[in-house]
Amino acid sequence: MAGVAGTAGTPKKLVIKVTAGADAPERCSQAFTVAAVAAASGVEVSLWLTGESAWFALPGRAAEFELPHAAPLPELIEGILAGGRITLCTQCAARRGIEEKDVLEGVRIAGAQVFVSEVMGEDARALVY
Repeated sequence: MAGVAGTAGTPKKLVIKVTAGADAPERCSQAFTVAAVAAASGVEVSLWLTGESAWFALPGRAAEFELPHAAPLPELIEGILAGGRITLCTQCAARRGIEEKDVLEGVRIAGAQVFVSEVMGEDARALVY
């Protein structure tokens, strides 16, 4: 498998927390782009949607996002879900009235305990945008 080799020859896990949405489009796009490229490269990816990025867990919301010279968000999300996982922060979802039944297929809702567990994994690397 292609990717970044871990200490035992296994792919490293990349955990990315994106805190920005349409309020900071370049930072938001960078997080999704890095996650999609990593997933396409064979790296195990876990993308966490927090803050204003929480809205992109809803169907159709990513299609509304526009940033010149950037890959379309729906395509990046598709690539991430094909090779990784997307998680919506529990508290961020609750503050926005988003429930499990509302989110895109393949997106889960989980909290800080799961995030901490992921970033503390032996071969995990974490990025925050």
